[in-house]
Amino acid sequence: AQLVESGGALVQPGGSLRLSCAASGFNFDDYAIVWFRQAPGKEREGVSCISVGEHSAQYGDSVKDRFTCSYNSAKTTVYLQMNRLKPEDTAIYYCGVRKGLLCAPGVLSTVAAPLFDPWGRGTQVTVSS
Repeated sequence: AQLVESGGALVQPGGSLRLSCAASGFNFDDYAIVWFRQAPGKEREGVSCISVGEHSAQYGDSVKDRFTCSYNSAKTTVYLQMNRLKPEDTAIYYCGVRKGLLCAPGVLSTVAAPLFDPWGRGTQVTVSS
């Protein structure tokens, strides 16, 4: 099983990007898929969680109402639509998966990150004018 993130780019503040997390060798049915991000010198931060089996999603406080998760009908790609981007959104974004897990409260905490495996190699998002 392998994950590949894509879609990262340089964008101006206020702009939008859509990241993709593609599964290789499996599909996301009955999986929870998380996006975490890490900026230089900062702790890893949970961004979003989407549960394909339960059709539910959670978002970190810093991105709520700006970011939205979705997935394609084949359940092979998860998207993170990022709107109204801010310089503080600059980071490498990683997706990770866990089968049979729901996006319950606490799933985006740093201590929960080791529950997810595998992870992709990340995609760089830079928000700057």
